[in-house]
Amino acid sequence: MKPLIFFSTWMLLLITSAAQAQDRYTISGTISDTANGETMIGALVAIMELPGKGAVSNEYGFYSITLDAGQYTLLYQYTGYTAKKVNINLKANQKIDIDLVSEATMLKAVEITAESTNKNITDAKMGVEKLDIKEINKLPVLFGERDILKSIQLLPGVKSAGEGNAGFFVRGGQADHNLILLDEAPVYNASHLLGFFSTFNSDAIKDATLYKGSAPANFGGRASSVLDIRMNEGNNKSYQVGGGIGLISSRLLVEGPIVKDKGSFIVTGRRTYADVFLKASSDETLKKSKLYFYDLNLKANYTLNDKNRLFLSAYSGRDVLGVADAFSLDWGNTTVTARWNHIANAKWFSNTSLIFSDYNYTIGINSSALDINILSRIQDYNVKQEWQFFPNASTNFRFGANAIYHTMTPGEITASEGSGVDDTADLEKRYSMEAAVYANGESKIGTQWKINYGVRLSTFSPLGGDHYTFDDKGNAIDTTTYAQNKIVKTYVVPEPRLTASYIINESTSIKGGYARNAQFLHLISNTTSASPTDLWIPSSKNVKPQIADQVSLGLFKNFKNNAYEFSTEVYYKDMQNQIDYRNGASTQGNELIEGELLYGDGRAYGIEFLLKKKKGKFSGWLGYTLSRTERQIDGINNSDWYPSRQDRTHEISVVGVYDLSEKLSFSAAWIYYTGNAVTFPSGKYQVDGETYLVYTERNGYRMPDYHRLDLSVTWYRKKTAKYESNWNFSLYNAYGRENAFTISFRENDDDPSRTSAYQTTLFRWIPSVTYNFLFK
Repeated sequence: MKPLIFFSTWMLLLITSAAQAQDRYTISGTISDTANGETMIGALVAIMELPGKGAVSNEYGFYSITLDAGQYTLLYQYTGYTAKKVNINLKANQKIDIDLVSEATMLKAVEITAESTNKNITDAKMGVEKLDIKEINKLPVLFGERDILKSIQLLPGVKSAGEGNAGFFVRGGQADHNLILLDEAPVYNASHLLGFFSTFNSDAIKDATLYKGSAPANFGGRASSVLDIRMNEGNNKSYQVGGGIGLISSRLLVEGPIVKDKGSFIVTGRRTYADVFLKASSDETLKKSKLYFYDLNLKANYTLNDKNRLFLSAYSGRDVLGVADAFSLDWGNTTVTARWNHIANAKWFSNTSLIFSDYNYTIGINSSALDINILSRIQDYNVKQEWQFFPNASTNFRFGANAIYHTMTPGEITASEGSGVDDTADLEKRYSMEAAVYANGESKIGTQWKINYGVRLSTFSPLGGDHYTFDDKGNAIDTTTYAQNKIVKTYVVPEPRLTASYIINESTSIKGGYARNAQFLHLISNTTSASPTDLWIPSSKNVKPQIADQVSLGLFKNFKNNAYEFSTEVYYKDMQNQIDYRNGASTQGNELIEGELLYGDGRAYGIEFLLKKKKGKFSGWLGYTLSRTERQIDGINNSDWYPSRQDRTHEISVVGVYDLSEKLSFSAAWIYYTGNAVTFPSGKYQVDGETYLVYTERNGYRMPDYHRLDLSVTWYRKKTAKYESNWNFSLYNAYGRENAFTISFRENDDDPSRTSAYQTTLFRWIPSVTYNFLFK
């Protein structure tokens, strides 16, 4: 605890000394889009007379700078918007709200004087990728659906979970090691149609930031990464209706002011209609089958006065899969976030959030002999309080606390009378409490050093119920029953985090960082990516929190007035309490699932390269990752190190967007990666004429290498003050590569004495057409 006491004392001294400064005044306000009133996240405020000094707007567009009295010129900047200069004579606190104009809306006759920015050089953060939603909308897509998660998979250090899959791995972590937040609410399964689409409708998304292991201390609960997604707030100037019509899905958006310039709302919806085509089949089973998903996003906000603003956002999405009346599987997420922004004064900003999250799936079986339904669910109630303090132009602090009450329902069975199924044989619900306090600061030291420092103190307590003791072979040998909500055990994990940048010159910097992340909830899955029926379990007396310690070092370099960005980062991640399964483990419907688990260590290391072009008619990036991910678990692979399922040696992505004119934009993406590590049979034997395969080395083989080319053309058909539209034409897997989705082993069709491998391929030459429109 001594480091925590020292850190708290140091921060208190900094805050106290800043508060005692004399003849200093504060400029604060909100930065918004002129056209629709949307606040801007991460807008830059530079002080021309003080190079290197300035501020960045927070998640709600709020900024604050404290300076000595005097004359200053403030430069407000945001990517894709015309910079704005404001001259001030600072001799008292001033509130300056700024509206920026998008370059896309400026007339050609107007001279645009946007200033160059080098935030990637001067920012202390590393391993951070901020996604430009406008650029994502130009990239080639599968089935015409814009997808944030598919775009993330094109970045170095991020690996796709497989063909057409929305799951991803970050720097050696598993799919469940990623914390995915939608307006602060966790989304436990962010995929539709078994992974072919993500749950995020691009029409609803305002901002997305990926932290690859070095997230600020206000984020916690996962071992590898954080994907922080913020929804649009809605147009507070005028009403708009937009959407898109595609081959298998359509979208609709409605937004507008509740009270002009004071409040707004946005509603977006999306639904596929593959089930409509099934009804045209002559097969009665197909006619009655279901196959679709839908999303619904809602958000509203209202400004009570200059100091208080309320937000309410919600999401609901569901997949429905059914084979006539015989079988059904549906799953989905629901999230609700209520927030209150309060500006205590020019230096203090507060945000209070109440958050609800629910993920569940239901399996239904209906036949002449059976009529049963199985429900599994994870449900969270979360309260979070956070403060931000801006003492001066070189330093800012963020600190707060949050608590989450988890309820996990592994399996709840309902059955009709006469089915012969015991509907009282439900798996026991699991309750737990997760809480944390955190503090984070960012300071500039001199002209060359900038540091981001923080610590998070996380706690986790399983509550009540039956808890088992297992022997070395996984057999339950004892049971202890705890009263409801009684604390069974409490884990306390300090998570220190530090990143620093040394600015060599205005175009070059070196950065280094260390971060510890703890994870208390674990996904039980025997597949390489999340399946809707995978089971989440909490840490317990047997299952310890997973802990990841990552160190990283990087070089950042810009060229040609910041038009080109180059970065390379090397990292090493040490992982404790990693989970794998005993051979032949049973993971579904197992009350004693903890007895099927084995625990050990993991390590991941690699180097990432990224070259990005941001300006001009041609933009895009080239990314390359060289990496290894391994585990060592007693009882697996003779207790030697072995590759994790997500281990890939090489990964390359090439992405390009070319704006030929105001009417036509072309884009392409080429992806290559080494095949995943996989366990294949090494032999076989026969008993009573039946052939059985023998598996020895865990993940000792490789899937074939994967590569494909995607192409896209966007034709901007019409754009007026009241209406705009465009057509998008995409071709997925343009040269028809037969990439392996699965490889199975069975008796050879021509020679039953031999066993052969058979490859399954999903997609070849998938074209799509989407029509997008917007009425203003």
